Amino acid sequence: MRKVSIVGAGSVGSTFAFALAKSGLAEEIVLIDKNHELALGQALDLAHGLPFFPAVKIKAGNSSDYSDSSLIVITAGVAQKPGETRLQLLEKNAAIVQDIIKEIELQNSKAVIVMVTNPVDIMTYVATKNSKLPKTQIIGSGTVLDSARLRYFLSSHCSVDVHNVHAYVLGEHGDSEFAAWSMTHVAGMPMSQYCPLCRSCADWQVERKKIEKQVRDSAYHIIGYKGATYYGISMALVRISSAILRGEKSVLTVSTFLNGEYGLKDVCLSVPCIVSNKGVSRIIENKLTDEEIGLLTNSANILKKSLSQLRNMK
Repeated sequence: MRKVSIVGAGSVGSTFAFALAKSGLAEEIVLIDKNHELALGQALDLAHGLPFFPAVKIKAGNSSDYSDSSLIVITAGVAQKPGETRLQLLEKNAAIVQDIIKEIELQNSKAVIVMVTNPVDIMTYVATKNSKLPKTQIIGSGTVLDSARLRYFLSSHCSVDVHNVHAYVLGEHGDSEFAAWSMTHVAGMPMSQYCPLCRSCADWQVERKKIEKQVRDSAYHIIGYKGATYYGISMALVRISSAILRGEKSVLTVSTFLNGEYGLKDVCLSVPCIVSNKGVSRIIENKLTDEEIGLLTNSANILKKSLSQLRNMK
């Protein structure tokens, strides 16, 4: 049975539950939250729409539901408070993730785990280090949404349907992420070939920096406008869920544990991966430019510094 347990019934968790129910991918959706009444309310609200959904069971549950879940999506975490440092927030969310992983282990669950809690790369690493599951079975949502944002902005710039734009954001899901322009294609052509035909701008080198900044700053703008982001990430999670539940072998930039790939070890960040029913079945090592390898290494070093600071706080 395609059972999906969603840990955290807040804005992201509940919006994902709605999008997942509409997709028809899951046979059962379970909302789990420390505030059980919140989970009950969200589940009941969603269940009233069952006549309009594909067949699915929706309920509020608890840790016992992990035992027979195919997929566990962790969105639980605390928001940063005024005056609180990023490192203090990191420590709090790491403790939450560790507790959830312990509960999953107690239920002897064999589910694929998708981490969404931010900072997602650090939390994915924490989860892999505290679980007995294969590291390939624990992935982060990574830069799947960032890559979608890049495709959106390129589509708008080039006046080409977004489905004919293929582009990837790699590295940390955060300020050190970067667009892998060497892997970017529009209408089946590399950007270097498409640019002379496009004529949408006078200087592509200048324009691409603007687009990359738009991608990187998107979440800040949305949070500034309405306080949180949850629609985009929910749709990205449906895409990841589809790859896992259907065993699609889709190429997605999820956050995964690296053990020598791209010359990097002992860190979780986003690179192109083949995602299937057991999580990451293969990491694809694309031939990046020297500049891109440098940016990926820089991103890994920033994440490792945060991990080192987290260890020192314990």
